[in-house]
Order: sequence, then C-alpha cells, then structure tokens
Amino acid sequence: MMTNPTGRLTQGQFSFLPDLTDPEIAAQIQYGLDKGYAWSVEYTDDPHPRNTYWEMFGMPMFDLPDAAGVLAEVNQCRKAFPRHYIRLMAFDSTRGVESIVMSFIVNRPQQEPGFTLERQEVNGRSQRYTTRGYAGNKPERERY
Repeated sequence: MMTNPTGRLTQGQFSFLPDLTDPEIAAQIQYGLDKGYAWSVEYTDDPHPRNTYWEMFGMPMFDLPDAAGVLAEVNQCRKAFPRHYIRLMAFDSTRGVESIVMSFIVNRPQQEPGFTLERQEVNGRSQRYTTRGYAGNKPERERY
C-alpha cells in the first residue's frame, strides 16, 4: 500500500506536488485549450475517493481562446467556496463522448481532516475495509 506522508488528499494529477500557483494553473489550462479540451470547475466538501460526482460551478467552458476565462471561473468559485476542495476537469469530446483527460485540485481547505480506515471481520476469516472521511462526521456546510 502506498503511503502519503503529507496527509493531503491525493486525487487527480499533481496530487503529490505542492499546490500549483495561478500561473502554473493557467499554463495547464492553456495546454488543455491548445488540445481542444473543454474545462469545467467543480467543488465539494466531501472528497471521499469514491465521490466522483462533485458539484459543478457554472457551465462547462467550450471554445475558449485562452486560460484567463477558466481561471476567472476558478477564482469566482474560490470566492464562493473558500473552504472547499475545488478541481478542474478537462474533457476531450473528439471521440463523440466526453472523456476526462485531465483533472487536478486547485483549492483545498486550510486544514484537511483526512480519512480513517475501518476494518470489519466477516464470514470466517475474511475482512472488509471501508474508508471514511473525518469531515463526513459533520453535516454539510459545517465540515471545514
């Protein structure tokens, strides 16, 4: 099992790197735009690894010429949800379906409570494991 010494949420690209600066985020956005990807901004206060459906902030952005439009949307989301996880998702629709080709976190809460691993003994000597986020113990809007 891979360990995470930082205790930070690791979802998407660049998860084990220090947080990207806005110019670094803009460079990644521009890379995607140059490839014809459409970007969307999503946020959540429950980042469980199986929670793949985060709330969408605004509409997906198609046919943008430069990264400024997407970064402006990211900054609006940061202003509206400063203590949430915010990620960017890039879609490639060239095959007729929207396939996610890039995904990375651009905002985190100041304190990330982390997850606990619960073990349950079942039939015979079998064991099941469940991951639960500590933040999930609190109701929505009170998690961070």
